[in-house]
Amino acid sequence: MVDLTESVAVSPGRGQGCSNGRKTSKKSRTRRGKRGRRKRNKRNRNNKTPPPFLPPEAEEGNIEYKLKLVNPTLYRFEHLATQLKWRLQEGRGEALYQIGVEDNGLLVGLTEADMKASLKTLKRMAEKVGADITLLREREVDYDLDRTTRKIAEVLVRKVPDDQQFLDLRVAVLGNVDSGKSTLLGVLTQGELDNGRGRARLNLFRHLHEIQTGRTSSISFEILGFNSKGEVVNYSESRTAEEICESSSKMITFIDLAGHHKYLKTTVFGLTSYCPDFAMLVVSANTGIVGTTREHLGLAMALKVPIFIVVSKVDLCSRGTVERTVRQLERVLKQPGCNKVPMVVSNPDDAVTAAQQFTQSTCVTPIFTLSSVSGDSLDLLKVFLNILPPLSNSKEQEELMQQLTEFQVDEIYSVPDVGTVVGGTLYSGVCREGERLVVGPTGEGRFLRLKVGSIQRNRSACRVLRAGQAATLALGNFDRSLLRKGMVMVSPKMNPTICCQFEAAIVLLFHAKTFRRGSQVTIHVGNVRQTATVECLHGKNELRTGERAVVGFHFIKHPEYLRLGAKLLFREGVTKGIGHVTRLLPPSQNQNHQKS
Repeated sequence: MVDLTESVAVSPGRGQGCSNGRKTSKKSRTRRGKRGRRKRNKRNRNNKTPPPFLPPEAEEGNIEYKLKLVNPTLYRFEHLATQLKWRLQEGRGEALYQIGVEDNGLLVGLTEADMKASLKTLKRMAEKVGADITLLREREVDYDLDRTTRKIAEVLVRKVPDDQQFLDLRVAVLGNVDSGKSTLLGVLTQGELDNGRGRARLNLFRHLHEIQTGRTSSISFEILGFNSKGEVVNYSESRTAEEICESSSKMITFIDLAGHHKYLKTTVFGLTSYCPDFAMLVVSANTGIVGTTREHLGLAMALKVPIFIVVSKVDLCSRGTVERTVRQLERVLKQPGCNKVPMVVSNPDDAVTAAQQFTQSTCVTPIFTLSSVSGDSLDLLKVFLNILPPLSNSKEQEELMQQLTEFQVDEIYSVPDVGTVVGGTLYSGVCREGERLVVGPTGEGRFLRLKVGSIQRNRSACRVLRAGQAATLALGNFDRSLLRKGMVMVSPKMNPTICCQFEAAIVLLFHAKTFRRGSQVTIHVGNVRQTATVECLHGKNELRTGERAVVGFHFIKHPEYLRLGAKLLFREGVTKGIGHVTRLLPPSQNQNHQKS
C-alpha cells in the first residue's frame, strides 16, 4: 500500500516511479507537437490575409471602378471618355473614380509606375470632356506579401453641366443660441478667422437688434464656392457674390437659422420651405447638449434631412471637456429614437470617407471638432463640403423638370427701380424669363395672372431656373399687397387644388395632456404656415403622446395649396407632431363636411 501511494504521489515527469518507455513517449509527443506547429505556421505564412473589398460597382450612379488605365488604344480611350461623360451626368457634374479596384470591389492596387500612368490617362479623359480631376487620397494595399508596394487612388472628377451655372447644395445650420453658428459661417464665407468677440458674424446679420444682441432672429443666406480643382472660393478673393458664382463650379448655400426658442417658428419655416439637402447641427464644446439642440436634431430627423454635427469653440476648453461633449453626442445619436452611427472626423482621410458614406447610408453621422478662432480642423470641414455629392441623381432631376412649373413663394420684397420681387424654390418644372404664370391662392381662393421679368440665383443673373433650385423672380409692377408667404406660382395649364380642410396621418410626438377635437395648432407644410383647428380624429376620441391617428384639420384664415403625401409638422407650445397629408377636401366638399 505504501509503494502504491508513493508511485501516485510522485510526479511522473521527474523520473521517479516512471518507466523509460513512458519518458520516450512523452518526448516523442512533444517533438511531434513542435513539428505540427511549425507546419501550421509555415502554411499561415504562405497564405495571404483575406483581401479587403468595396461594394460591387453599380451600373447607375457616379462611382466608377478601374483596375488600371495604362496606354489605352484610341478606340478604348474614346470608350473610356464616353463612360466618364455618363458618370458625370449621373452625378450632376461630379464623378468619383477608384483606381486599382476590380469591378467586384476587390482592392488589387497598382505599382507606382502603373498608378502614375493611370492618373495621366484619367487626366487626358477629363480634358477631353472639359473636366478637372482632384486626387483625394492614396492608400496602400498590404495584403500581398511580395516586396512591391501597391496603392489604390480615389479621384474626384468635376465638370459644370453645360445647361447649368454651377452645382448647388443647400445646408441648413441648426443649433442652440450662442453655439457659434453665425460665427462659423462668417469664417467659412469671409475667409478670415474670428477674433473671439464675434467679428466674423457681423456681415451675416440683417437687423440692428441682431448686431446688438449677437443672436440671429431671421433667416439669412451665405454662399461658399469650390472651383473645379476643389479650391475654396469665398469673399477673401472675390468682392461680390457674382464673382464667386462665376469662379465656382460647386456652390454651398448655407441657410442660417435662429437658435433661440422664441424664434422656433422661423427655424421650422426655414427647414420646411427652403428644402435643404443637408443640415449642420452646431454644438458648443463648453456647454454640450443644451437648450434647443435636441429639438433641432429631432426636427431634422422628423423631416428626414441628413444631418452632420460640428462641435465648435474647442479653443475655450480642455481636451477632456471636448471628449466629454463628443461622448454625450454619441450617446444621444445611438439612442433608439435616433439609431445613428456617429463617426468622429480627425484627419483628411476620415473626411473623405465620411463624405462618401454620409450620402450612401442614412445612419452615418459625421462629427467635426473645430475652432473658429484658432482654425483647428477647419480644413477638414472644407474637404467634407467639397466632396459632398448631391442627394438626387440626374434621372430624378429630369423627371421633376418634365412636370409643370411650380414655384413656392417664401419671401416678398420691394426693390427700387425693379418693383415687386419674390424669393423661393422651384419645386418642379422649368421657369424662364418672360414666362406667364398664375399665383395664389388669394383669400377668396382665386389665382392671379402675372409675368416673370428677370431671374437671379445667388445674386447673379440667370435666364433659366430648373427644378430644385432657389432663386428670386422680378414681377415688375405686380401689386405686392396681393402676395403673401405660402403662395405658389404655377403654370396656367395646371389645375391647382386648394383646400380649407384636409386629412393627415399623424404621430403625436409630445402633448402635456390629451390631443382632441377642437385643439388649435400651427401647421407647417412646405412653405405653408397657418393655424388650423382639429375637426375630427378618425376612430379615436383623443390622442396621447406616441399615439397615431388620421386627423381632419381646418385652416382658420384662408385656403392653401397642398400636395398629397406632403410632409406635415404641427406645434403649439410644447405640443408637437409629424405626419403626411392623405386627403384634400376641395371647398365644395368642405361645406358638406361641415354640415355632416
